[in-house]
Amino acid sequence: MANKIQAVKGTREFYPEQMALRNFIYEKVRAASQAFGFQEWDAPFIETIDLYAAKSGEELVKKQSFTFEDRGGDFVTLRPELTPSLARMIAAKQNELTYPVRWWSFGPFWRYEQPQKGRSREFFQWNIDMLGVNSPQADGELVAVAATFLQSVGLTPDQATIYVNNRRLMDSEFDKLQIPNEKRLDVSNLVDRRSKMESTKWDAYALELGLNQTQLDGLKNILSNFELWKESDELTKLFSTLEALGVSEYVKYDPNIMRGLLYYTGTVFEAFDTSGSVKRAILGGGRYDNLLADVGGQPLSGVGFAMGDVVIGIILQEKGLLPEFNPTPADVLVTVFDETLLTKSFALSAQLRKAGINTIAFPEPAKLQKQFKFADKMKMKLALVLGPDEEAQGLVVVKKLEKRRPSPNQARSVD
Repeated sequence: MANKIQAVKGTREFYPEQMALRNFIYEKVRAASQAFGFQEWDAPFIETIDLYAAKSGEELVKKQSFTFEDRGGDFVTLRPELTPSLARMIAAKQNELTYPVRWWSFGPFWRYEQPQKGRSREFFQWNIDMLGVNSPQADGELVAVAATFLQSVGLTPDQATIYVNNRRLMDSEFDKLQIPNEKRLDVSNLVDRRSKMESTKWDAYALELGLNQTQLDGLKNILSNFELWKESDELTKLFSTLEALGVSEYVKYDPNIMRGLLYYTGTVFEAFDTSGSVKRAILGGGRYDNLLADVGGQPLSGVGFAMGDVVIGIILQEKGLLPEFNPTPADVLVTVFDETLLTKSFALSAQLRKAGINTIAFPEPAKLQKQFKFADKMKMKLALVLGPDEEAQGLVVVKKLEKRRPSPNQARSVD
């Protein structure tokens, strides 16, 4: 037997059932985004490598990007993220846009990573940003969009929670501990690793990074203080906004949420499945400043988040929250009685489509039982039979198929 050609490692194949899941997520993303007045947009799937060299870290450019030389000798890459493209496109029309800009997108991305549960080299991602405004209320609105999405797919606050923190609040706490600026990136990474390490090893690692025992004890006190948000004016206003928007039950303060020190400047947040097997974040984002500085634009503040489709897809499947898969969008099958009535059957299917009814015409003469079996497997509701007697009388037999149980046949007028 000849060897079958395999798909490229880390890519995904969307058979109809997987495509239905992708479309379900897209529809919920679209509904949540538009409910808050965000406009849909997109950027090229291929960008110059220079764009990411200017805006992203060295690891992303050199290790995680699918980069190649095109036929003109330019180095380009399949986009690994959307923020650099967003910055470039905003900068290109910065003086023409209406602010605050409210944009969202859902499209494919590629990263050369080790495939594992919750991560693939090819994925779809929801990106949503509000640009040109700098307020806790705007931050709260983006968190509310995320909560609205979680609610719309059937996840309860007990199943999925959005954890919020603030970089400025953490910096003020680091100031009190006299942690120097040059160590704060290391300390942020240390906090990110806390849940992945044994406590004794984490303590030892903190001391290796240069923290003294007093600073380590102070840091642990900060990370266990879940009332710390009350000392932040920004977070106080954010939680007040979430209360007004009716989604506060989905959101909790967590000082352990840090995210990128070099990118985020204020509010940061991540959503997690609190009851399942997936440990990776569902979504994450926050407030950032100077978005356009590296691509030639004027400084512009914004807030946004991103959500990949892989993790949320696994969670929805595990929790049984997906709608029943419908194998076809057509409710009606027009059967073909024999060769002489093939054209008549096709004409009948066209007539039904003109009336707005999605219809399949069986593409060749076959035993009616075979055609009924096909319609049953495709979960169609009705099968129409146009035989010689019906054709002579201008009628068609309507056979109900839904609920998979026999029902009386009815004769209806073709007209």
